[in-house]
Amino acid sequence: MLFNEMLNNGSIRKPYKKIDKWIQSFKDNSYEKKHQEAQRIFKRIGITFSVYEKKSPEERMIPFDMIPRVFTANEWKVIESGVKQRTKALNLFLHDIYNGANIIKEKIIPAELVYKSRAFESSMVGFSPPKKIFSHISGIDIVRTSLNKFVVLEDNCRTPSGVSYMMQNREIMMTMFPDLFNDNIIEPIDDYPLSLRKMLSSIAPLNCDKEPIIVVLTPGSYNSAYYEHSFLADLMGVELVEGEDLFTEKDKVYMRTVRGPQKIDVIYRRIDDPYLDPLCFNQDSLIGVPGIMNAYKNGNVTICSAPGSGIADDKAIYSYVPDIIKFYLSEKPILENVKTWNCSREKDLKYVLQNIKDLVVKEVHGSGGVGMLIGPKATKNQIKNFAKKIRNNPEKYIAQPTLDLSTCPTHTSNGLAPRHVDLRPFCLMGRQVDVVKGALTRVALKENSLVVNSSQGGGVKDTWVLRK
Repeated sequence: MLFNEMLNNGSIRKPYKKIDKWIQSFKDNSYEKKHQEAQRIFKRIGITFSVYEKKSPEERMIPFDMIPRVFTANEWKVIESGVKQRTKALNLFLHDIYNGANIIKEKIIPAELVYKSRAFESSMVGFSPPKKIFSHISGIDIVRTSLNKFVVLEDNCRTPSGVSYMMQNREIMMTMFPDLFNDNIIEPIDDYPLSLRKMLSSIAPLNCDKEPIIVVLTPGSYNSAYYEHSFLADLMGVELVEGEDLFTEKDKVYMRTVRGPQKIDVIYRRIDDPYLDPLCFNQDSLIGVPGIMNAYKNGNVTICSAPGSGIADDKAIYSYVPDIIKFYLSEKPILENVKTWNCSREKDLKYVLQNIKDLVVKEVHGSGGVGMLIGPKATKNQIKNFAKKIRNNPEKYIAQPTLDLSTCPTHTSNGLAPRHVDLRPFCLMGRQVDVVKGALTRVALKENSLVVNSSQGGGVKDTWVLRK
């Protein structure tokens, strides 16, 4: 049975009582008018993302839904504790596999799963970044399946997107409905840029004896998350740069300015590993910085997050996270994993092919809802074609059961209706580990759809954490 986060056995749940009263206060078509006003604000601000389905990138607006998603302080305590636990364990895992690989020696994780993954970066072997932190910013995707059960869908340890949408959702709600915030005691999220800057400052190289110079490195305006790159750079008060704005000299990184070269200490990079340094990775990259890896390895600049961090959110590694938590922290996982079949294992492959119509199959390195099959929603022909792809390259796929994602009331053309949602809390790891008391809630706007990604037609909601 689907869990409705606002309703419990037909009654309004306590955290939503004031929201329900607010919804009931709208008369005639005034709610629809407010909904249209919110969309106009999103458009005016320019909150967009890029999709690449056509030959040239296309800018699209992200649909915004006004009905907030609400968590109690106790509910959030569970989520926050679970996210911190996973972030700590995955960072210990990353440092270990590049420095000693004890978890592999102890046969907790198969060596081939790590070393044959395209996310594993051999050039990082033997390297220990400042404070031994590889993944400084993580976004853990979580779904709720019942009143007291939160389950992790996947870990995003490289360059998770969406925090700008989280903040703009709140800004729009506070602008349009200030009285609603006076009636509810909600944890603030507007300190995230300051927390991000403090974290970035805390991981400056050891030889940095001044206030570190920080930049956000973007692939450019055609990137799907460019809005977020510029948004965060602006709020942190740091420069947004592209590869051509930086250069290296004597294993140090400099930014070109009108006043001459300026040495850079910390780079919050939003460029994928293969394109970061053409001298170390993809030699055809035109968006990276030649020599940046030498500067990094010589301790003259910190890259956030470290190259090679992607192995921690590899979907094949995901199924081992409970073991990773136990191995490094000697703790039981606070947040459960979804049962996962790794098609590289013969037994799992056989099960997946026999039960594919009931499963969700994902590419190990897929993202954005692309390259996946939702068995119960797929046609016989789609299932047949996908099964063939799995047989040809079983190591590229994992499968999971179809979950009953919780629903929240959402605006539709036919009025309010339940729609499936997920949650992405953001965690910062520097001198300390912090989880922002809010999150990005993504909503599947199509009826019965389980795909919440914006690139697949999903929208966003403001996420509230009540103080009491």
